[in-house]
Amino acid sequence: MNERKHELLVVTGMSGAGRSTVGNALEDLGWYVVDNLPPQMLAPIADLFSLAETPLPRLAVCVDARGGEVFGELTEHLQTLRAKNINLRILYLEATDAALVKRFESVRRPHPLQGNGTITDGITLERSRLINLREQADVIIDTSDLNIHQLSTKISDGFSLDLSRKLSITVMSFGFKHGIPSDADHVADVRFLPNPFWDEELRPFNGEDQPVSDFVLGQPGADEFIQNYVAALQPVIRGYMQENKRYATIAVGCTGGKHRSVAVSRKIAAMLGDVPDVAVSIKHRDLGKE
Repeated sequence: MNERKHELLVVTGMSGAGRSTVGNALEDLGWYVVDNLPPQMLAPIADLFSLAETPLPRLAVCVDARGGEVFGELTEHLQTLRAKNINLRILYLEATDAALVKRFESVRRPHPLQGNGTITDGITLERSRLINLREQADVIIDTSDLNIHQLSTKISDGFSLDLSRKLSITVMSFGFKHGIPSDADHVADVRFLPNPFWDEELRPFNGEDQPVSDFVLGQPGADEFIQNYVAALQPVIRGYMQENKRYATIAVGCTGGKHRSVAVSRKIAAMLGDVPDVAVSIKHRDLGKE
């Protein structure tokens, strides 16, 4: 009989992106959370896991880039952990420069790495330090457009100890002119469909309105694309479950994120909702933007 692996979640990412909110949300979900852990302490934790005769509480540790050279050793420590009988996941939080600057200015605090420079200088330095760690992340969450309640909900969806929900999928519509969501695991482009924007009667509406939805989903190729795309996601979903991935984002884009992507996202979400052991939510990132 296989023993349950010890579970360790490393929470990291940009300062100001919401680590404290995530830590509080994880504690509410029953995780044991350690904040501002020096990277060198990960090795003793690995030893503690290996010596424990019974499964320890699920542990989340928050680390940041303020440690300079100390932080540079984090990758080495993570490799040590991955070699042990530990279910290690890395949660990386990020946000746009504009969102981070606004947050630091609102609390009237400097960025921890800005020194004698500006907040932007600190953000730029931190991004450069975190490039390699971001590439190793199992989950990336962009908090730019999330308030603390929305971020807490996102964490609950992805890291709840309720094993009855194995995979939480967010289907997100967006507009390419506003940028591809940085936390997307999969991106679908529906700009091949005719744009309702050019129909004066449909232009004032969006993809949640029945006339626009009927127009978009009734176009030649729309149903074929959706059916094939959802079918292609089936082995991916099974793989995520086997690898204990608890959260995934599927982004569906059109030009402005108002008509085609919204209608197609709703259809994809409805179909994925029928997949066993999958919880589906939907978000329209750019609905309402000009």
